[in-house]
Amino acid sequence: MSRSLNTNTDEITKLRDALGERCAGAYDGVPQHTTRESVAEITRAALEVKADLLVAVGGGSVVDAAKITTLCMEHGIVDPDGLDGFEVKFDSAGRVSLKNFRGPTVRMIAIPSTLSGGEYNAGCLVTDPRRNLKQTFFSRQMMPITIILDPELLKYAPDDLLLGSGTRAMDHAIEALCSPRGTPLTDSVVLRGLALMAKWLPRARADRNDLEAARQCQTASWLCSFGLQSRVPMGASHAIGHVLGGTCHVPHFLCTPVMMPAILDYNRPAAEEAQAELSAALGHPGMPASQAFREFCVSLGLPTSLSQVGVGPDQFQLIGETTMKEEFFIYTNPRPVRSPADVIDILKLAA
Repeated sequence: MSRSLNTNTDEITKLRDALGERCAGAYDGVPQHTTRESVAEITRAALEVKADLLVAVGGGSVVDAAKITTLCMEHGIVDPDGLDGFEVKFDSAGRVSLKNFRGPTVRMIAIPSTLSGGEYNAGCLVTDPRRNLKQTFFSRQMMPITIILDPELLKYAPDDLLLGSGTRAMDHAIEALCSPRGTPLTDSVVLRGLALMAKWLPRARADRNDLEAARQCQTASWLCSFGLQSRVPMGASHAIGHVLGGTCHVPHFLCTPVMMPAILDYNRPAAEEAQAELSAALGHPGMPASQAFREFCVSLGLPTSLSQVGVGPDQFQLIGETTMKEEFFIYTNPRPVRSPADVIDILKLAA
């Protein structure tokens, strides 16, 4: 669960009181970027109390921690190194190879307190601090069996987290929309999500107690995540964003406003029609999508360049090499990214 929700509000207390003796225990020590060490600690605690269901109340890191804990419980992984070999692997052409392992039998419920939408898929990200690297794990049984949307919880998120997580949900939609492997169905759903988020996220910012705005933003997050949930492959924003988080320690919710305008610029020759639809959904038909999205982020007070989050040109080579070696989504970007030099070209656009 979220530590801030646990210590600064009575929301967790109300949940525990309602559960009574069915609540076997609680853990609120999940750090940003979900580290292996915290996951091992949660797993040991869950196994000790013989937990038969996990409930994640919090943002994306908390949800990811619960997902991977279900896998660790299934395989008795109580040491950080025990996750070695379970991560998603891919070859030099970007072809993904999933290890055939037993999925979790203990399942989870997600109650998100932010808007990123990570609860709507069966994958998760976990940081290996030994290498300053985020790794992807996937099992169909890691998908939450239930997702509960409570708009009351959004008012507790700090402004930058709420707004940044909203753009993170939009990231899922934009990458699905621009993917050559999308479908008319996913395009229609994510465009609706983008339009809703563009309309209601500024209203949620203006009045943090506006429950209708919060509810509409949660609906937008759900719709924006439909492409990812439908296994439409993501692209460079996800790939580079994972490296910015795991290697450069940029908060995950700031990676989209920082990188997406540059990635839209880079991808424009390969996704012109999709980007025109994106601009229209953002309320700026005819404007370049990169400009429309950048202006939206600026209007929310979010950073839109790498320099604003402390990432400089001296780190570009490391980011480029790590992205090509460790992030399979870079290989499904609409405009091919073939080398660290191509990644660096994108980073220069975001500098």
